[in-house]
Amino acid sequence: MNFDWNDIPILLALARHGSMSAAGRALGVDPSTMSRRLVAAETALQTRLFIRDNAGYKATDAGEAFLSHAERILGDVQSMLLETRDEASAISGSVRITAVDFLFSHWLVQHMPHLARTYPALQLQLIPANRSLSFTRREADFALRLARPAEDAALVMRKVADIGFAVYAATSFSRVPVELWPQQAWLGYGEELDDTPEMAWVRGFAPKANLALRASSVTTLIHACQSGLGMALLPCILGDREGLVRLSGPVVAREIWLLSHRDAGRIGRFQAVSDWLREVFDQDAAQLSGEHLDARVLGPVEISRG
Repeated sequence: MNFDWNDIPILLALARHGSMSAAGRALGVDPSTMSRRLVAAETALQTRLFIRDNAGYKATDAGEAFLSHAERILGDVQSMLLETRDEASAISGSVRITAVDFLFSHWLVQHMPHLARTYPALQLQLIPANRSLSFTRREADFALRLARPAEDAALVMRKVADIGFAVYAATSFSRVPVELWPQQAWLGYGEELDDTPEMAWVRGFAPKANLALRASSVTTLIHACQSGLGMALLPCILGDREGLVRLSGPVVAREIWLLSHRDAGRIGRFQAVSDWLREVFDQDAAQLSGEHLDARVLGPVEISRG
């Protein structure tokens, strides 16, 4: 059956108005097109839907049966479209964000009360992960990554900040001369992070350093640094808030990229979260980069950008 569902409004209008001209005026369709569509519909259904007499067009018994279903179908379609538009514009429901854990636990959560007050029906799901998650399978709606991702036609990507890393230690290390730093105990990131700019800088600055501890958790490194176990290269926005002594300016800078599916901008809750993320990154740009505080100068060390 080659029935064209777009003919349903035309047939309903003809039943309501009783004439091709009146129905055509109501729909903005010329009478000749109305007539062609009626013939096409009756041909596809292989039955007569209307008869014409002196009073105009009247539905046959088969036409009445068709029209009773068509009215309900058209109403269901209109409701579906209206509810879809409402859902797309509503700021409610769940939004999944994935990022390295320290961005969540040590920074982003501090900005969430304002978002919750603005959009009380919104629910954030935070997924700590370094691996790529599928946007197509809805494993994540947004991702924050510490490097520019590979181009992907399905993604919208935007650099939102630079995050700086500086040298931190317990107070006792502040008396150690810079030239003796390479001989001190250092704290390093886990072996799976050996290829990161942070570990490359530590190896370059202190190639023979004793790594007293290696940990994938930044929180663990911070606690170990506070205990006096060694010196560490930490994100400035964490080290500055944990009561550690900052011994250098930023020596490593990583780019933070915000990723989302290209269709996310059409959904109200996704657009609201995207706008919020950009706002908080702009607001805390200086703290994230580490340029907001003076620190002991670390000699002629080149800044690494990753």
